[in-house]
Amino acid sequence: MGTFSIGTGTVSALLVAEAAADPTFHVELNQDALNLLRRSRGVVEKTAASGQRVYGLNTLLGSGRDTDVEEKSLLAYQVQVVRYHNSGVGPYLDRTAARSVILARLIGFSRGGSGVRPETAAFYAELLNRGVFPAIPSEGSVGSSDLTQLAAVAAVALGEGEAFDASGLLVPGAKALADAGLQPLQPAAGEALALVSANAFSVGAGTLALVRLRHLTRLADVALSLSLETIARYDGGGNLSPFSPAIQAAKAVDGQGDSAAAVRRLLSGGWLEDVRPEVSVQDALSFRAAPQTHGAFRSLVSQLRSALEVELNGRGDNPLVDVESGAMVSGGNFQPMQLALSFEGLRLALAHVGISSERRIAKLYPPQRAIRARHLAAASSEPGSASALIQEELPGLLWYSAAGLLAELKFLAAPATLGAPTLSADVEDHSTLAPLALQQLEKSIDAAEKLLAIEALTASYLLLEAEAAQPLGNGTGLVVGRLADVLADRPSAAELVERARTVLREAADQLFPGTEEETA
Repeated sequence: MGTFSIGTGTVSALLVAEAAADPTFHVELNQDALNLLRRSRGVVEKTAASGQRVYGLNTLLGSGRDTDVEEKSLLAYQVQVVRYHNSGVGPYLDRTAARSVILARLIGFSRGGSGVRPETAAFYAELLNRGVFPAIPSEGSVGSSDLTQLAAVAAVALGEGEAFDASGLLVPGAKALADAGLQPLQPAAGEALALVSANAFSVGAGTLALVRLRHLTRLADVALSLSLETIARYDGGGNLSPFSPAIQAAKAVDGQGDSAAAVRRLLSGGWLEDVRPEVSVQDALSFRAAPQTHGAFRSLVSQLRSALEVELNGRGDNPLVDVESGAMVSGGNFQPMQLALSFEGLRLALAHVGISSERRIAKLYPPQRAIRARHLAAASSEPGSASALIQEELPGLLWYSAAGLLAELKFLAAPATLGAPTLSADVEDHSTLAPLALQQLEKSIDAAEKLLAIEALTASYLLLEAEAAQPLGNGTGLVVGRLADVLADRPSAAELVERARTVLREAADQLFPGTEEETA
């Protein structure tokens, strides 16, 4: 069991993802965080006692921002705020995503900008530690704080809303708390807005997407390396000069050198390392310029991590409790524009990665036709063997599936953040739509994983069928061996691709160890 101790220091996006994915993680607030929370809450209470008008503390929200809430109604108003915002629709988040939302909001509390009481923050830690799984609708946020998703969490904290029990059944939030040994939270003045007004869905689920994207950077290089091995054997290609240190040193594009180095590592010890006099002087751009494409993708993944950590370690609250000055200040830090644009750019980058992958698959198709013809001829000359021989084929239209996935990637690359209408009587007249951009990115990740798995499967099949016996690289040889076992089972095309995705993830982790380990 791991421990996630939240203090006032820098928080790693990868550690957030790890803790969200592992329900055995124990989450705690250290003394530094608790002290900051006390100081932050003191500012709220002092401001409230002064009678100063502050948005959401003693006024209504949105277009009602200049309407006062009477002091006698403040506590009832907290419940009303949660109920009003608990308006999300669509499928519920899975447990890991739900945990990421709660954890991201808890980290937000610990930055001192929200003004919640220490006991309120500790309550959210206990939701995680005791396995409370709120039913959080995935749709409803326009990205100017993930109000509807966070209201679903807050509703359960208050003993309302719905949650999933240990068997996966929906139960009332009050029962979920009772089963976990928790009493409902009684929010103090100003806390309801702090509970719902943050980007914890975009940030929390964004850390989960980051982990998958980092895997995709490796998978893209693995698939490319396998295709290089294949065109070397079937088409006289596989020229490694574009991956040379000299080429990479000539242009300092972030990530490009890392991609080329990964390819050289995968191919090390194999036939392609020796310069062949008959090798083509230049392969197609989908091979030759792949480090540039994959490198740009890697660079955007790094930018996403930076954007997530800006949000995790910043104070996105409105009003912001500024502990140093002792004031509560209205602002727009809840608008995660940098993060939203990171989600946007990555979908476009994945479409380009997909274009190159699909073009390489297309160039692997003629050898497949020749192999099928050879198998068919052998079956014709050996009565009774036709069925067995044909069953050994790679599913013939995987290239078509790849083409369909590429079309999906291109469709998903369209901008998502430009579509929000104005809301709340034209007061909220611009939104980021970060959650939509993230959800489209999650679909892109899924399509890209399948597309690259098809490339890896196609190349591996052809390498297994190759008549020449030149040695594979140390890395590509390992991957081909693993995929050979999957191909030998002759699963359906759908199962084949899904199993290949798992095998490729495990192989990439083995070939590139240590890249996911992070500490806070």
